[in-house]
Amino acid sequence: MPTPFEGHEVEARLRPSAEAYRFDLDQALASMVALEAQVPADAYTAGILGTERVGNGVVVGPGGLVLTMAYLITEAEEVVLTRNDGRRVPAHVLGLDVRSGLGLVQALEPLDLPVMTIGSARDLEAGSPVIAAGAGGRAHAVAGKVLARMPFAGYWEYLLDDAIITGPAHPHWSGAALIGPKGDLVGLGSLTLEGRDQNGDARPINMFVPAELLPPILHDLARGQAPHPPRPWLGVFAQEMENHVVIVGISPKGPAARAELKAGDLILAVDGEPVSDLAEFYEKMWSLGDAGVSVPLKVLREGDAFEVEVRSMDRASLLKKRRLN
Repeated sequence: MPTPFEGHEVEARLRPSAEAYRFDLDQALASMVALEAQVPADAYTAGILGTERVGNGVVVGPGGLVLTMAYLITEAEEVVLTRNDGRRVPAHVLGLDVRSGLGLVQALEPLDLPVMTIGSARDLEAGSPVIAAGAGGRAHAVAGKVLARMPFAGYWEYLLDDAIITGPAHPHWSGAALIGPKGDLVGLGSLTLEGRDQNGDARPINMFVPAELLPPILHDLARGQAPHPPRPWLGVFAQEMENHVVIVGISPKGPAARAELKAGDLILAVDGEPVSDLAEFYEKMWSLGDAGVSVPLKVLREGDAFEVEVRSMDRASLLKKRRLN
């Protein structure tokens, strides 16, 4: 039976060499597992994220505590972890953090794998050497470097203050570990983006969530508790176009859908304050209070500007509740 990481091998020239590092490379890579999640067809996120999700996880605590990206396990009813030797172990979801995008799962049988130390990405800067590692050992690891540190605003009402951008890109980045010079975990793989090389040609690069976001919320996540009060959520998919925030999609059953906002609408202001990019839009909306607060918007549609108040909600309220075994 093929393992989930087969077919995602890294080109040999990009793989890390043990001699280049002061830590035990194979020991670090042994902390990685492949992760498969099954989500019901009627789950809220099934239409966006799919019902069969495959990524990576990293063992960060004793007893089979595994860190991964929240979008891989949101509304998952079944989770299976696969070690580098092919052994499969069932797991269940512990907790998710919408703000960072991190999630935790618990192995239901002993993984018997080393724990990767949770480090910090604060000292990483452009040019710092790193390893992006997925499950499967050296053939699934990329020796790369940090390209930039920068804020990242996602179209799904997500903002990361200090994202880590790396290259070359890992072919299986979701939940991949970003390993720092000490052999510790300094980030977790979230996205692939498009960058430009020195010749201006497009090339894939990766975005990682800094590992230092985990320790302050680890206890709550491990107990299945939300680590933060829920932020206001409108259910819009938005992009930046020529210093404007443009709605490009509406999440079904969300507040924006109820308020009859439409794709193509421009959001000019939040609570009377102009917004010109996604970060401004999100920060002004979130500053109004917790989920449930009314969000006054000024919207431009087909040349006509109008005001609308949208009653926000907690996005988690639309997700399928996990069944407790």
